[in-house]
Amino acid sequence: MNGAPGNYQSIIQLKHFMEELEQGIRFANREIINKRIQGIDKAKILNFSVVVGRLRARYLEAAFKLSADEEGRPPDNSEIEELRNKRLMYEEARDAFEALRYAIERGYIDIESTESVKAKE
Repeated sequence: MNGAPGNYQSIIQLKHFMEELEQGIRFANREIINKRIQGIDKAKILNFSVVVGRLRARYLEAAFKLSADEEGRPPDNSEIEELRNKRLMYEEARDAFEALRYAIERGYIDIESTESVKAKE
């Protein structure tokens, strides 16, 4: 991959190298992830998204409770701790869901089709 910057041959070699690297990364991820997580289908993904939505709602509900104090008192430490915990749970679930989406988009995870699930039954 040596050569002057912009050299056509260098660009082709770099592109080929990056394609091989991506193929290796995809293979490694598919191998590792599919050993740990099996049977992912549309229903499981949608159920996961519902969990994330519920955690988001709990977090927002806790935030709005803080603003409901009509006397303008600041929240106490236990209220802030509760809000922080709900935010952390939501953020962790959201980040996990985004990692799942990324893995699906990159082809790292096998998704079972509805037809293959019905055939197993």
